[in-house]
Amino acid sequence: QVQLVESGGGLVQPGGSLRLSCAASGSIFSIGVMGWYRQAPGKQRELVARITSLGSTNYADSVKGRFTISRDNAKNTVYLQMNNLKPEDTAVYYCNAPGVRTATGFFELWGQGTLVTVSS
Repeated sequence: QVQLVESGGGLVQPGGSLRLSCAASGSIFSIGVMGWYRQAPGKQRELVARITSLGSTNYADSVKGRFTISRDNAKNTVYLQMNNLKPEDTAVYYCNAPGVRTATGFFELWGQGTLVTVSS
């Protein structure tokens, strides 16, 4: 069974930093784009950042200059380094991989979500 497992969320003060990790496990041949989304209470899920298998990235305007997405293809893992966190960054963060290739086909995977709370 292939799945994405996230870690690294928690409570942090404004201006602080957190690093999220998301590891894909199972019999995976390859993964294309990997990304992070977030959903704040009462709001729709939104894209935060994504990265291709070759390392090209794009970010939501609200996090540019503060967040950095990276990946380790050998470990099928994507990271999100979040600096200078603001209260409006508070949300459940979800890892996403829309094109995971396995022996039985292509699948889109979502992680279970990890809560990030920015508060003093």
